[in-house]
Amino acid sequence: MNLAAWLGRAAKSSRDRPAILADNRALRDYGGFAERSSRLAAALTGPLGCEAGDRVAIVSKNSADYLEMLYGIWWAGLAAVPVNAKLHGAEIGWILENSGARLALASSDIAGDVDAHRPATLRELIEVGSADYAKLFAATPLPLQARAPGDLAWLFYTSGTTGRPKGAMLTHRNLAAMSFAYLSDVDPTMPGDTLLHAAPMSHGSGLYAMAHVCRTAANAVPASGGFDPDEVLRLISDRPGTSMFAAPTMIKRLLEAPREIDPATIRTIIWGGAPMHVADAIRAIDRFGPRFAQIYGQGESPMTISVLPKTDIADRDHPRWRERLASAGIANSAVEVMIADFHDTPLPTGEAGEILVRGDAVMPGYWQNPEATAAALRGGWLHTGDVGAFDADGYLTLMDRSKDMIISGGSNIYPREVEEVLLAHPGVREVSVIGRPDDDWGEVVVAYVAGKANAGELDALCLSGIARFKRPKDYVFVEALPKNNYGKILKTELRRQDAERARATNRDAS
Repeated sequence: MNLAAWLGRAAKSSRDRPAILADNRALRDYGGFAERSSRLAAALTGPLGCEAGDRVAIVSKNSADYLEMLYGIWWAGLAAVPVNAKLHGAEIGWILENSGARLALASSDIAGDVDAHRPATLRELIEVGSADYAKLFAATPLPLQARAPGDLAWLFYTSGTTGRPKGAMLTHRNLAAMSFAYLSDVDPTMPGDTLLHAAPMSHGSGLYAMAHVCRTAANAVPASGGFDPDEVLRLISDRPGTSMFAAPTMIKRLLEAPREIDPATIRTIIWGGAPMHVADAIRAIDRFGPRFAQIYGQGESPMTISVLPKTDIADRDHPRWRERLASAGIANSAVEVMIADFHDTPLPTGEAGEILVRGDAVMPGYWQNPEATAAALRGGWLHTGDVGAFDADGYLTLMDRSKDMIISGGSNIYPREVEEVLLAHPGVREVSVIGRPDDDWGEVVVAYVAGKANAGELDALCLSGIARFKRPKDYVFVEALPKNNYGKILKTELRRQDAERARATNRDAS
């Protein structure tokens, strides 16, 4: 089934219902949304020459055009490659080349950077909002193109431990299962409700748009195209029944915002992308009411590994309420979740091991990467690389990450990717990047560097090759990095030393 069939159904049953809002102003109803998507589909498969299964990239910050592009791609029987608009041009260029995208639709603020790094494989680059873009919608509407449930719908590029991202292949079946699970487990959406896209639509927020189209709810985009706490609270106040997806960092910024809001106007705020401290969660509940849900997922099983539902978060009288608030909830209804040892043998309740997942929401593999696919999906289970344990009630607690991923402000950052850039400096002998706990961001990136360089030079190097949010917030220059007998850098020891440095700094400050 083509996911765009939900839009086609909505255009018939709820033609005049608001579908896309810009700053809470109705920009498209479902009839207009479907018509523009079908016209874009006609242009993609006509003058632009795309054929069934071709990849089309969207390189854009949040905008009212985003869903029309996404659904136009699907309507045409093509696969979307939504790209993180915060990435460096070189990183975007690599994704465009690796995905084999035939064309890219890029917002005006990014199009120049994309063009400067476009690969030879990209045949067309069209700037969103330009005259060329407007012409696409003059095409005669195309009938909805049939797709099989196992056909590629979304190529989701995750960060990679090797310094290169991997393309998780998400099929129409995967995304349908995710959407049904959202409506069942996370936020039972009704026609006329609203999803506010303050988090990137190239990631979690955009993935949740499908469930709202399925239920003929509205998708709203702030005028800023991003996250501004005051703007978000204003928009929610003006449109009761609004939900949003947010990283814990975003929720903390909402708590700091001076604007008052009637909690009754909030339908649901779903947090995910990183753990949230229990104290912060309680502060959020105290201010905004029990209108929160938590999800744990990965790009390989989008938004669907476990869920801590609103009912649990609201149940303060439960004797284990704080423990549950610290957990990642119960297994999502779209998947099975197992805790296993290094041999993939199931572990008993309470014992920590790797979190394995299988079900209709789990990807069939990585794009053009059979080795990584075989490793991630061995035995028919997705190996998340995360360590956790179930309690006797079936609640999952995340213990640690077996990989060295850093989660800063809800964004995944892999140390080796940053290390590769820093090692390009001729004065750097060796470097190790770790995450340092931070009250505001969850973690911040810290680079331990041995060699002759200064922070300014290393900052400039990072800004020339990777996204700004990945660069280290602190550089610590040392004579040598701690190693084991085999010469491997000991990140565990480095984290211990970093924590001791932080304690010493705090003692001196007091």
